[in-house]
Amino acid sequence: MTDAGDKRPPSASIRRRGLMLVLSSPSGAGKSTIARNLLETDGGLELSVSVTTRARRASEIDGVHYHFITPRDFERMRDNDDLLEWAEVHGNYYGSPRDPVEQAMADGRDILFDIDWQGAHQLAEKMRADVVSIFVLPPTMAELKARLHRRAEDDEATIQKRLTNAATEIEQWRTYDYVIVNDDLDRAFDNVRAIVKAERLRRDRRPGLFDFVDGLLKEKP
Repeated sequence: MTDAGDKRPPSASIRRRGLMLVLSSPSGAGKSTIARNLLETDGGLELSVSVTTRARRASEIDGVHYHFITPRDFERMRDNDDLLEWAEVHGNYYGSPRDPVEQAMADGRDILFDIDWQGAHQLAEKMRADVVSIFVLPPTMAELKARLHRRAEDDEATIQKRLTNAATEIEQWRTYDYVIVNDDLDRAFDNVRAIVKAERLRRDRRPGLFDFVDGLLKEKP
């Protein structure tokens, strides 16, 4: 218990810098489902809403799932360095706007990135100390194909293109901090939550510890 005369903030209030949680996987392996569940259950996480030039799916809302923009507008943002990362995926462009992410980090808020390996590499190059990267693998390639068909959001040609690209994407697993096999969604989700909890407690993410420990050392026993 905290002494009634102690004016220091509780340990939960120690100032910290936000982290950048990156989730990547081949299409259909489950990263978007895990990301959605995290956002619904963890009030400390915010989604970095990417900009994209691809067409909006029927189930998507502009400004919620993505900001859908024209190729010309995307090129302008890229050329003005307004994107923290960007990539071409399946013939379309995706990118993460810089300003809202940098402001959130400074305010101690955690940002979730549902992005591919190309974007993850760019974030790691620019802000390595802030990035926590997790790669989600499917249990088998057959299951990956089945999930893409069950999703029923792409035509057969697009599904085959995603499966072809999956091998290249999976080869990037070694570059991530953590790797999870999504053979059971509940277990995979619990593992991701455990990673987030541990990473939030890292010493180097909590600059407020300097003042907290200084206060401890000044206390009279």
